[in-house]
Amino acid sequence: MKYLTLFTSIALASVAAWFSIIGLATIFSGAFISVVIMAGILEFAKLVSAAWLHYEWEKINWLVKIYFTLAILILMFITSLGIFGYLSKAHIEQTISTGGTNELQISTLERQINTQVKRIDDSETVLTQLDTSVQALIDYDRIRGKDGAIAVRESQRVEREGLNDTIDRATSAIEELQIKLLPLQKQKLALEVELGPLKYVSEFIYGDDADQHYDEAVRWVILIIVLVFDPLAIMLLIISTGAFKRDRERPSKPLINETQIMVMK
Repeated sequence: MKYLTLFTSIALASVAAWFSIIGLATIFSGAFISVVIMAGILEFAKLVSAAWLHYEWEKINWLVKIYFTLAILILMFITSLGIFGYLSKAHIEQTISTGGTNELQISTLERQINTQVKRIDDSETVLTQLDTSVQALIDYDRIRGKDGAIAVRESQRVEREGLNDTIDRATSAIEELQIKLLPLQKQKLALEVELGPLKYVSEFIYGDDADQHYDEAVRWVILIIVLVFDPLAIMLLIISTGAFKRDRERPSKPLINETQIMVMK
């Protein structure tokens, strides 16, 4: 079990170190190679310091204990900071590659469609009113004459043509806007499918206001990963070191020679 624990701690620490090194190098991208070398050495020094401190704990004075403990905690914080930067960068790159949530584009097109729909409704309302006025004249048997239904309908011809033209243009505009809206809606659905788990996490934390706190939910998930990642690697390393130490300090069983066997008989 001690070998499995040691292997797990090294594997976990190696992955954490990789994320941390790339994350720190991204933060200080102006000196990428130098930061990679520095962060790599610090990661190795952290593991050696943690193992040595646990192994020699009873033999060193309190000043050394305090210094190494603080140094290891600070290095763990630096590692966690690098991991946080790495995962945050990955999330930002994913959002950019998918074109963002495109909510603004969708809402703009939907608002334009609603405007055209309102124009159609207003035009149809006016046409209904014109038809009602003509129908009223017909109901009162006022069909002919300058004030009759036929004359009134003829006087409405230009207005009716303008209203029908407005309806046709608004209908064509709606069709064009829907053609533009469809791929954006598909893109939004694809993004929601890709980021579905994080969306549900956001809804679990913030409820109905999840859409306004999506990035905060992502940061919480990253923070949870960070809090477990490197500390767990250090703890597993300490546990495996302790197991090896106990095996080394355990007294070996004395061998029984032939003389002792004969005396026992």
